[in-house]
Amino acid sequence: MVIGYAATFSFFRSPYAYLVLAIAIGVVVFSQNKNEEAFFMAAFLVGVEVFLRMIRAAPLFEIGKYSVIVLLALGLILGPTRQKLTIVYVLYLLLLSLGIVLTEVPEGQSLRKSIVFNLSGPFMLGVCAIYFYKRRITLDQLYDALFMALLPIFSMITYMYFRTPDLKEIVFGGVSLGETSGGFGPNQVATTIGFGVFIVALYILTKRKLTGYIFFDALILAYFTYRGLLTFSRGGIITGAVAMVVLAFFYFLHKRSFKKIAQFVAISSIFVLGIWLYTSDITGGMIYNRYTGRNASGIKKQDASSGRLKLITTQFEGFQNAPLFGIGVGNGKYQRQLRGEHTAASHNEVTRLFEEHGVIGLIMFLILITVPLSHFYKSNNFRRGFLVAFFIFWFLTINHSAMRVAFPGFIYGLSLLNIKLEDE
Repeated sequence: MVIGYAATFSFFRSPYAYLVLAIAIGVVVFSQNKNEEAFFMAAFLVGVEVFLRMIRAAPLFEIGKYSVIVLLALGLILGPTRQKLTIVYVLYLLLLSLGIVLTEVPEGQSLRKSIVFNLSGPFMLGVCAIYFYKRRITLDQLYDALFMALLPIFSMITYMYFRTPDLKEIVFGGVSLGETSGGFGPNQVATTIGFGVFIVALYILTKRKLTGYIFFDALILAYFTYRGLLTFSRGGIITGAVAMVVLAFFYFLHKRSFKKIAQFVAISSIFVLGIWLYTSDITGGMIYNRYTGRNASGIKKQDASSGRLKLITTQFEGFQNAPLFGIGVGNGKYQRQLRGEHTAASHNEVTRLFEEHGVIGLIMFLILITVPLSHFYKSNNFRRGFLVAFFIFWFLTINHSAMRVAFPGFIYGLSLLNIKLEDE
């Protein structure tokens, strides 16, 4: 929280970013990754990535993804645990690189930036998958890593508090808001807050005290949820809620306590309703319009997806035009630009794979889907709750925010873990 306040001063920002990167790499190198330090440091960088972008402190825009790749690579090389070579994900990385051959950019545009923008996230996912595939991690280590990811989200929320103008001065409507998102992209901010909400809710659900007091933990959860709703960006918050519900379902299934399921549903409903009503009052009822796909006048929008459905349609047309190898990495945006159509970069990683990689993209997608599913089948309900929740987090995130940030690739890797329970 102190860091969040300090970030409001420009002189603090760049030194903080470089210090974070230096400490993360230093910890992994000097510890030789004996106790999964690469995992913990990578989790912290996933949590801090959007915060660094928000305060404009990141040395490079994609530094979060680069750093996670470097840390996990160091962990594989230096660590005492020798990870088995995962051929299927090595194949995924090789197939991913094929699309580069067909990449073409208009004159004046950077070929490197086009490739990096579209492939840094998927490539990082491949590295995470290789590192985490059936890697034996204790439950305590998993919680510690999630706690590390949560710390910079606290800083981000604090910074947003100080940078948000008086809510009475903000005109709320039917679109996402930069004013309530720390002056940065609401989609990425909401994705990160949704992850933070999930972590805090997980601690409360499994009776692991975050602050030491359940009352303060509940207050943190309420405030995180409130700040997430105020971004008016729906994807990240809905995704976090769905992942939490799925984890809770498997958790209670493992406990075989249907009475606790009823209690959870009742308490959660009251909790969510209270925050929703408060936020609705603050925003003049506009939060309802936003989440039901209406404009500021309360009229139902023809496309409640903010243009995403139209973009998906054009991407499938691109797939039909070049079904075998696709149109090439990053080419979709430029081809739509030439035709005078929707020029935004893809928000959906699945359709981007199909459009830009063709059948090769379909094969990659099948790899990403089938490997975790077989892993879930062999797990008990307690492990399955974590693994399925992580997988759903990845899948829903890449369908509303593609792989703009490091988070979806990292959380996908966690769905492949072999979680060691205390009684084993």
